[in-house]
Amino acid sequence: MTPSGFRRIALGLTGVVEGAHQGHPDFRAGGRILASLGYPDKAWGMLVLTPDQQRSLVRTHPDGFVPVKGKWGEQGCTSVRLEAVDEAMLGEALTLAWQHASTKRPTRRSKKR
Repeated sequence: MTPSGFRRIALGLTGVVEGAHQGHPDFRAGGRILASLGYPDKAWGMLVLTPDQQRSLVRTHPDGFVPVKGKWGEQGCTSVRLEAVDEAMLGEALTLAWQHASTKRPTRRSKKR
Protein backbone atom coordinates (compact mmCIF):
# COMPACT_ATOMS: atom_id res chain seq x y z
CA MET A 1 0.00 0.00 0.00
CA THR A 2 1.12 3.54 -0.70
CA PRO A 3 0.24 6.81 1.03
CA SER A 4 -1.84 7.81 -2.03
CA GLY A 5 -3.73 4.51 -1.82
CA PHE A 6 -4.36 5.07 1.90
CA ARG A 7 -5.66 8.57 1.12
CA ARG A 8 -7.91 7.28 -1.71
CA ILE A 9 -9.49 4.60 0.49
CA ALA A 10 -9.98 6.95 3.45
CA LEU A 11 -11.59 9.68 1.32
CA GLY A 12 -13.85 7.08 -0.27
CA LEU A 13 -15.64 6.56 3.04
CA THR A 14 -18.88 8.51 3.47
CA GLY A 15 -18.39 11.96 4.96
CA VAL A 16 -14.61 11.72 5.38
CA VAL A 17 -12.60 14.87 4.78
CA GLU A 18 -8.86 15.46 4.84
CA GLY A 19 -7.28 17.91 7.22
CA ALA A 20 -3.99 18.21 9.07
CA HIS A 21 -2.93 17.58 12.64
CA GLN A 22 0.53 18.23 14.06
CA GLY A 23 1.95 18.54 10.55
CA HIS A 24 0.50 15.28 9.26
CA PRO A 25 -2.46 14.68 6.94
CA ASP A 26 -5.46 13.37 8.84
CA PHE A 27 -8.88 12.04 7.90
CA ARG A 28 -11.99 12.98 9.85
CA ALA A 29 -15.64 12.03 10.09
CA GLY A 30 -17.94 14.30 12.08
CA GLY A 31 -14.90 16.32 13.08
CA ARG A 32 -13.28 13.26 14.68
CA ILE A 33 -9.92 11.96 13.52
CA LEU A 34 -10.17 8.37 12.34
CA ALA A 35 -6.78 8.07 10.62
CA SER A 36 -3.62 9.92 9.74
CA LEU A 37 -0.60 9.52 7.48
CA GLY A 38 3.12 10.05 7.87
CA TYR A 39 3.84 9.32 11.51
CA PRO A 40 6.48 8.50 12.48
CA ASP A 41 7.47 8.68 8.80
CA LYS A 42 5.96 8.29 5.32
CA ALA A 43 6.03 4.47 5.57
CA TRP A 44 3.32 4.53 8.25
CA GLY A 45 -0.29 5.48 8.84
CA MET A 46 -2.37 5.49 12.01
CA LEU A 47 -5.93 4.36 12.74
CA VAL A 48 -8.15 5.19 15.71
CA LEU A 49 -9.82 1.91 16.64
CA THR A 50 -11.38 0.42 19.74
CA PRO A 51 -8.96 -1.58 21.89
CA ASP A 52 -10.77 -4.80 20.88
CA GLN A 53 -10.49 -3.98 17.17
CA GLN A 54 -6.81 -3.16 17.66
CA ARG A 55 -6.12 -6.47 19.44
CA SER A 56 -7.81 -8.40 16.64
CA LEU A 57 -5.82 -6.68 13.87
CA VAL A 58 -2.51 -6.96 15.72
CA ARG A 59 -3.17 -10.66 16.39
CA THR A 60 -4.16 -11.53 12.81
CA HIS A 61 -1.73 -9.18 10.98
CA PRO A 62 1.25 -8.52 13.29
CA ASP A 63 3.49 -7.37 10.42
CA GLY A 64 1.03 -4.66 9.42
CA PHE A 65 -0.51 -3.37 12.64
CA VAL A 66 1.18 -2.26 15.87
CA PRO A 67 -0.28 -0.40 18.87
CA VAL A 68 0.93 3.19 19.16
CA LYS A 69 3.18 3.56 22.21
CA GLY A 70 1.77 4.81 25.49
CA LYS A 71 -1.76 5.78 26.50
CA TRP A 72 -2.91 6.50 22.95
CA GLY A 73 -2.10 2.93 22.00
CA GLU A 74 -3.88 1.56 25.06
CA GLN A 75 -6.98 3.43 23.89
CA GLY A 76 -6.87 1.87 20.41
CA CYS A 77 -4.60 4.09 18.32
CA THR A 78 -2.88 1.71 15.94
CA SER A 79 0.07 2.22 13.60
CA VAL A 80 -0.14 0.57 10.19
CA ARG A 81 2.99 -0.25 8.19
CA LEU A 82 1.84 0.56 4.67
CA GLU A 83 4.12 -1.84 2.79
CA ALA A 84 2.83 -4.75 4.92
CA VAL A 85 -0.86 -4.36 4.10
CA ASP A 86 -2.86 -4.74 0.90
CA GLU A 87 -5.81 -2.70 -0.27
CA ALA A 88 -8.46 -5.10 1.08
CA MET A 89 -6.85 -5.33 4.53
CA LEU A 90 -6.40 -1.56 4.81
CA GLY A 91 -9.93 -0.97 3.53
CA GLU A 92 -11.36 -3.17 6.27
CA ALA A 93 -9.25 -1.47 8.94
CA LEU A 94 -10.15 2.04 7.74
CA THR A 95 -13.82 1.05 7.69
CA LEU A 96 -13.54 -0.04 11.34
CA ALA A 97 -11.93 3.31 12.21
CA TRP A 98 -14.67 5.17 10.30
CA GLN A 99 -17.40 3.22 12.13
CA HIS A 100 -15.72 3.96 15.46
CA ALA A 101 -15.49 7.70 14.70
CA SER A 102 -19.08 7.74 13.43
CA THR A 103 -20.46 6.37 16.71
CA LYS A 104 -19.10 9.35 18.64
CA ARG A 105 -20.83 12.70 18.86
CA PRO A 106 -19.63 15.25 16.31
CA THR A 107 -17.17 17.74 17.73
CA ARG A 108 -18.36 21.28 18.45
CA ARG A 109 -16.13 22.54 15.68
CA SER A 110 -17.76 20.26 13.10
CA LYS A 111 -21.26 21.40 14.18
CA LYS A 112 -20.38 25.01 13.29
CA ARG A 113 -19.44 24.12 9.73
